[in-house]
Amino acid sequence: MNIQPKHSQPLILSGRDVTAVLGPTNTGKTHLAIERMVAHETGIIGLPLRLLAREVYARVCEKVGAHKVALITGEEKIVPAGARYSVCTVEAMPRETDAAFVAIDEVQLAGDLERGHIFTDRILHLRGRQETLLLGAATMHGILQRLLKGVSVVTRPRLSHLAYAGSKKLTRLPRRTAIVAFSADEVYAIAELIRRQQGGAAVVLGALSPRTRNAQVEIFQSGDVDYLVATDAIGMGLNLDLEHVAFAQNRKFDGYQYRNLSAAELGQIAGRAGRHLRDGTFGVTGQVDPFDEDLVAKIEAHDFDPVKVLQWRTADFDFSSLDALKRSTETNAPVEGLTRALPAVDAQALEHLSKDGDIRALATGKDRVALLWEACALPDYRKIAPAQHADLIASIYMDLARHGHVDENYMAEQVRRADTTEGDIDTLSHRIAQIRTWTFVSNRPGWLADQLHWQEKTREIEDRLSDALHERLTKRFIDRRTSVLMRRLRENTMPEAEISPTGTVLVEGHHVGELQGFRFTADQSAGGEDAKAVRIAAQKALAAEFDARAERFAACANGDLALGSDGVLRWIGAPIGTLVGGDEALKPRLVLLADEQLTGPARDKVASRAERFVNFQIESLLKPLVDLKNADQLTGIARGIAFQLVEHFGLINRRDIAEEMKSLDQEGRAALRRLGVRFGAYHVFVPALIKPAPAGLVTLLWALKNDGKDKPGFGDVVHALASGRTSVVIDPAFDKTFYKLAGYRNLGRRAVRVDILERLADLIRPATNWKPSLGQRPDGAYDGHAFMVTPPMMSILGATADDMEEILKGLGYRSEAKPAAEVKAKLEAQDNAAREAAAAKLAAEEAARAAQAAETQAAVAEATAEGSEPAVVEAPTEAVAEAAEPVAEVPAEASSEAAAEPAVEEPAEVAAEVAEEVPTVEAPAAVLES
Repeated sequence: MNIQPKHSQPLILSGRDVTAVLGPTNTGKTHLAIERMVAHETGIIGLPLRLLAREVYARVCEKVGAHKVALITGEEKIVPAGARYSVCTVEAMPRETDAAFVAIDEVQLAGDLERGHIFTDRILHLRGRQETLLLGAATMHGILQRLLKGVSVVTRPRLSHLAYAGSKKLTRLPRRTAIVAFSADEVYAIAELIRRQQGGAAVVLGALSPRTRNAQVEIFQSGDVDYLVATDAIGMGLNLDLEHVAFAQNRKFDGYQYRNLSAAELGQIAGRAGRHLRDGTFGVTGQVDPFDEDLVAKIEAHDFDPVKVLQWRTADFDFSSLDALKRSTETNAPVEGLTRALPAVDAQALEHLSKDGDIRALATGKDRVALLWEACALPDYRKIAPAQHADLIASIYMDLARHGHVDENYMAEQVRRADTTEGDIDTLSHRIAQIRTWTFVSNRPGWLADQLHWQEKTREIEDRLSDALHERLTKRFIDRRTSVLMRRLRENTMPEAEISPTGTVLVEGHHVGELQGFRFTADQSAGGEDAKAVRIAAQKALAAEFDARAERFAACANGDLALGSDGVLRWIGAPIGTLVGGDEALKPRLVLLADEQLTGPARDKVASRAERFVNFQIESLLKPLVDLKNADQLTGIARGIAFQLVEHFGLINRRDIAEEMKSLDQEGRAALRRLGVRFGAYHVFVPALIKPAPAGLVTLLWALKNDGKDKPGFGDVVHALASGRTSVVIDPAFDKTFYKLAGYRNLGRRAVRVDILERLADLIRPATNWKPSLGQRPDGAYDGHAFMVTPPMMSILGATADDMEEILKGLGYRSEAKPAAEVKAKLEAQDNAAREAAAAKLAAEEAARAAQAAETQAAVAEATAEGSEPAVVEAPTEAVAEAAEPVAEVPAEASSEAAAEPAVEEPAEVAAEVAEEVPTVEAPAAVLES
């Protein structure tokens, strides 16, 4: 293969000595090309399909002898020594030749989105020394004259008349009819119906190997069957004895979208009816609406819209580096009339491989980069995902780059997997696609150490598989009886189907499957042949049902929808979509769980309604986080803390932001409190999120963002929260992040809810703040610094004494064991001192009240003696209370935080952390009696 063309080659060669022979099908263009080629001493002809190349190869061999003719395709090379004529697929044609004659067939394919750029390249650059023929549809007339200056255009009229025959039922179609559909399932369903009603049908699909297709065509041509069911594969070059072409479908998926066929495409297929001087007809059948008059007129007169642009891709690739090669494939078309082609399979593979570090390490020089591009030319016969196809190319390339050839053991294993003729039609078709891949590899020069051996081996296997597939097709569509469902196809192509309110799909009263949401599941009892029939039979009802369901879903109430802990959105119990991670944790993406029948505006409505509900759930259940994220009024440190709270889903250990807390002013604290933030002794958190529903959603969003749905413990901790557990024993197998997401903190063997830990702080604080001089000792107080673990403390945590020690240590406290007698004596002494102090204080207060009463009585007596009103001074109740026990009032809004925060900004647990490094008495000690 000429990978790197000469840079001196002009962009577009002249059209002089080029003749374009244009016209509809059945005008003898290919026959003319063969006659002209053998009239020269050497020649090359390019065909659009390997199947056609083999057919033309056989015809040329009959004329000049097989020893003079070469067959060159991607998968097959027959090159006799001294061969004078080459029959190729267009992809396998050389970019430069010294042959006297060159012909390119079906040049209108230069407008094809997938392969067009290859045809365009050959049209513009490949010339015979003496004569060049371009064969194709009349729609190419204008664009060829514009691009190829001096080209001679010859139009050839059709030799027979093509007429529209209207609409006919499948059971009323005339003999020698080809029925055209555009999916394997539809082809098989129609073929089974024809077999039941008419004795059998041959089938032709693009997925069949040339050997299988030829065998199926031979059944039709020989008269063993009178009907052929085919895809548009019959539209190019197959010589068939057809009298009528019936379209059972007029829409197809072109690799990018479902669309109606153009008039030119319909005409290309319809033109297969009638051969030579025998007239032909075309029409519609099944569910296809009759063609309108304008379309009929265009097809009958072969008058189609001209091709305005050809697909183009540069052939002047830059192999200096991998990135340079990628850039060169994206070169824009240089002249009007050409448009840059969409990335083909090779370019898609290159894009994937360029992201592989191992590949980039190997593709370091021009030769290695050129070799990679050559490997990317491997066709995707299996029609798999681009990434999977790229992985296969990577394996081949790494062998070529490192060892100079593909590893023989690897090749043998891949070939062995395909070398079995067991299985059904689909299985055999898949194996043929596999072996075609390795047939292509075996035909690449220099790719294998023993190239001839593998060419023979892969060809032998492909032939065996092709024969087996032909046998299965013949047995299924000619010899075997069909099911009851298929017999009913004679009425309308499809049996009558209906869907119950519960989603049960019935065809002719028989259960064939279930429709849940927007996904159809076929009845598992239907297998093999019936499985395809079941799916097709249900499609009639599903098409209308999907649209109706989309309308109902778009208008449904929020109460009909539910977002599960597994991330699946359900509509009245039926799965509708599933969440996947997005760019931000609070903005996941929704992937619809719907069959391909849900398309266009209906699919958009479903997606829009589902996304609105998901956003509503997040904005409702996680409102504090959403508000914190969008709190533009926050500034400085407060905004930074809000950002961290959002990043950590509403929970931060206070020691982790100790410096920020020291600098946070009261205005910032108040603003954060208004947004639902609580400043506790040990944590800064959002209490509203420590509830089952918000915690479950938070856990799900984190899991989506961090591939955590499959991690141990996903969802389990939220169940503990929902059951009201204030603490749980930590499961060592669980990902510990799930405890934090549910509002728990891991302390020793247990995880404790953070709001419960703050309640624990409320119990500890009076005990550590008490001094003997303040009166009666509160529960748990010891000496005004240390405190004792009390039953209420253990009760709210649901913990044992051993658990409490680990929990308190985790919070920054030190444990100090003291003898019980010492503790008892100290407490009794403190209690006695407190009682004595209280008694002395009471006596002093009584004496003061007595003195005040005596003074008041004397003042009253004096005023009476003077004959005036007594002066009464009455202190308000509140003032008396204040005089009795001074208390610093705390605003209601800040009372919870004031109780939680000591006067020193650094919380006790931070001091404890320091104490663990350098012994000190500043950290409170939990006194444990021994």
